[in-house]
Amino acid sequence: MHEFTPEVEALAAEILRYSLERLKDDPPLDGPRSAEDLFNEVGNTITAKGLGGHEALEVFTNVLAKACISTDHPRNLAFIPSAPSEYANLFDLVVGASALYGGSWQEGAGAVFAENQAIQWLIDLAGLPTTAGGVFVQGGTIGNLSALVVARAEARKKHTSAGRWVIACSAEAHSSIASAANVMDVDILKVPVDSKGKLQGAAVAEAIDHLHATTNNRVFAVVATSGTTNLGIIDDLKGLSKAAKDRDIWFHVDGAYGLAALCAPSVRSDFDGIEKADSFIVDPHKWLFAPYDACALVYRDPALAKETHSQHASYLDTLKDDQWSPSDYAINLTRRTRGLPFWFSLAANGTDAYTEAMEQTLTVAKEAAELVRKHPNLDLLCEPELSIVAFTRKGWAAADYQKWSDQLLEDQVGFIPPSSHNGQAIVRFAIVNPWTKITDIQMILDRL
Repeated sequence: MHEFTPEVEALAAEILRYSLERLKDDPPLDGPRSAEDLFNEVGNTITAKGLGGHEALEVFTNVLAKACISTDHPRNLAFIPSAPSEYANLFDLVVGASALYGGSWQEGAGAVFAENQAIQWLIDLAGLPTTAGGVFVQGGTIGNLSALVVARAEARKKHTSAGRWVIACSAEAHSSIASAANVMDVDILKVPVDSKGKLQGAAVAEAIDHLHATTNNRVFAVVATSGTTNLGIIDDLKGLSKAAKDRDIWFHVDGAYGLAALCAPSVRSDFDGIEKADSFIVDPHKWLFAPYDACALVYRDPALAKETHSQHASYLDTLKDDQWSPSDYAINLTRRTRGLPFWFSLAANGTDAYTEAMEQTLTVAKEAAELVRKHPNLDLLCEPELSIVAFTRKGWAAADYQKWSDQLLEDQVGFIPPSSHNGQAIVRFAIVNPWTKITDIQMILDRL
């Protein structure tokens, strides 16, 4: 199979042509189809003799790809979509074609060096010391879990007689925190947020002190969210860092979506306190224009992570050479060099371009909020802190929102599935694509 024949060369040209065409024009939104429909059209694609490269590519481009929703469409405002830059997308082809391994310095020194420079940019933006370091992992779930495992390992050294271990966070914390707690078999202390949806340091301090005074359980990590998924709210990072530090507790910041805006001067002060974090995550595949999947996990003291995560076996001993091996810093061993497309885009475009693109999305979010405010049928849920605009439609029940969303996708206008807040159905725009224009927003609002 590993032979570069003229047929493979022609196929490579076809794949590149498909990729370039997709970059050149706005891709259609497309949409899901049933497994039965897809099978009826393409049949069993895995056969004894193979379809051949050209036919397999046709099956994918003409049928299977069209049964997926384009995450980088300017009117895909669902969940937290993706908007990889042209440079990042193209370099992902290089990563896939280069047989690079990103688990150890020995096998991937050049690639790891580049990834580390991209992480250093994030470290500098956050204001952590130059001794900080990190690794690109699959996504925020793995990033949060990896950091929390280190946090518990450190707590175990200090509190040998603790009962149950506990994570303190808000009810608005990302679902991955609950997932991590389940995997780790630890408890969660959910602290109420204030009237603006923010987790405040004073509330966390009071809740932790009460828990420690009345039980043998111990909080081993305070988790702040800098940009909640649903509404884009930034917790009280300053107050939370103080509450954690005063009690010698690990302070972790889940910034999977929002911390990307560290590069935007207009909102940089909203993240004050991030410089006190023991660890944080940010997903370049969300709002830093990288392709899936890339979460940057950063530690203030990476030596603690290495102590916890480094795997030991006779076949790994040769890698223990005091060099920076990414597999030592998270719950992974084998890993692709998933940070390279982000590095290439940063290196090629320059960080000023990132600032401009970030500010563009923030501006569109503000303008979108203003359009919602002026719309006779809509009520703005809250002023956007970052780039999520949430609102309700007067007189609508949950079924009305779903019907509207389904029709919007069927008409290829946009992909905006409904969400909910405090039990009420809402519409939310997650604006992370610098190609999303205010005219796109207006087109959607005209359907309300």
